[in-house]
Amino acid sequence: MMAGMLLDTVVTASADLAATRSRKAKIAILAETLRAAPVSELASAVAFLTGAPTQGRIGTGWRTLVDLETPPADTPSLTLGEVDAALGAIAAAGGTGSVARRATALTELFGRATKDEQRFLVRLLTGELRQGALEGVMVDAIAAAAAVQADVVRRALMLSGSLAATASAAMSGGTDALTRFRIKLGRPVRPMLASPAESLAEAITELPSAIVEYKMDGARIQVHREGDEVHVYTRTLREITGQVGELVALVRAMPCESVVLDGETLALTDEGRPRPFQETMARFGSTRDEQVRALLLRPYFFDCLHLDGVDLLDAPLRERNEALRSVAGEHVIPGEIDPVDASALLDSALAAGHEGVMVKALDSVYAAGRRGRAWLKVKPVHTLDLVVLAAEWGHGRRTGYLSNLHLGARDPDGGPPIMVGKTFKGLTDELLTWQTERLQQIERERSDWVVHVRPELVVEIELDGAQTSTRYPGGAALRFARVVRYRPDKDPADADTIDAVRGLLRG
Repeated sequence: MMAGMLLDTVVTASADLAATRSRKAKIAILAETLRAAPVSELASAVAFLTGAPTQGRIGTGWRTLVDLETPPADTPSLTLGEVDAALGAIAAAGGTGSVARRATALTELFGRATKDEQRFLVRLLTGELRQGALEGVMVDAIAAAAAVQADVVRRALMLSGSLAATASAAMSGGTDALTRFRIKLGRPVRPMLASPAESLAEAITELPSAIVEYKMDGARIQVHREGDEVHVYTRTLREITGQVGELVALVRAMPCESVVLDGETLALTDEGRPRPFQETMARFGSTRDEQVRALLLRPYFFDCLHLDGVDLLDAPLRERNEALRSVAGEHVIPGEIDPVDASALLDSALAAGHEGVMVKALDSVYAAGRRGRAWLKVKPVHTLDLVVLAAEWGHGRRTGYLSNLHLGARDPDGGPPIMVGKTFKGLTDELLTWQTERLQQIERERSDWVVHVRPELVVEIELDGAQTSTRYPGGAALRFARVVRYRPDKDPADADTIDAVRGLLRG
């Protein structure tokens, strides 16, 4: 029987990952570690290496962890299985005396950990190891470790929604096991994403046979129906079925027995124009605010991934669109196939208060993420989704508020976000108040003027472009950046990459 993998092996691998910028080297480090992991501990290895416990948040605060004064062990002895079991027990602790039980369990766990392992555990449990970009590198590492094609791993991940499950299938059964993943009603599929286009003319030239649709300023949703059972998920695959009863009723009334639809939803004014994005997102949370709960959401669907027992992921968009129109009726997003005048459609979208248009290749299959450029988004202004790294205390009327934001782009090779600029523009008094409170909740460290935070929050930034810069490590800096809004529907893994910023460089 294979012995458990030592936590020290993962800690060493994590340090090696942090020490290199080379994507090839990162893949090699991860693949070697995955090959060495016992099947029973593979899920823990994948989770820890991508920066999160298998349980997600375990209910232990940052202050509790940093205040632990437990002498470290001299030599490594903890296995991944033992760590995972201990974290599971801590996460499950509840009721009277749970705080004391968690503290005791943490003390016991940390008492068996070496100094380096203790540091790793603190960073793991506070989210400081979590780097969404590393997931893409992990996919390639799973492929390398199991000697399978990376595209097969990506497709399995899209359908399983779990890196651990995907890795287990790859390592135990190779390509055959990975290709057995199918759409399972009630299990969300990772969404396909769009890449930016400089202009509508560029998008039409690149995708000459395409559908052009409104790009709405709403929240991404995915709905699943099997019989009368309906589930609604957000862009990050969080279930919100209980908060959106009107969407559930609408999908339940569609002329089908089973369906999976991809789309947007938003709250509208009495005149039919989109309400602010924050008002739509407020409906997704648990709230007692009667005004928020009274806002009705209107869905606009743009893709059909499954209909009445038939999976459509591998069918071209042209066929998926026919299925969509047969089932969603008036709730299909406005758009035209190969429009005679695409600019008129863009003008009508903007006039209705929306962001722009999407141009989608009619022969494209549905593939999670931004693989290729089958979907292009066209907007009249440049915007980027960036990660908040820090904020500076304000001056004058902003004294006492965290104001000037430090912004980072995602490193596609799995490193930490790369700083590309700062901005204090576009922040309302309400947003300043929220931002000051929220950023201090995810604080890592501070100096006299700057509060550095864990890279958890994504903010949408409008800008005039980018310019070359020796000030920032990515060699590019934002021009005239301003805050549009925070994006609670997105994780750091959804942020734009440093390559997207460099793509805006003049000349």
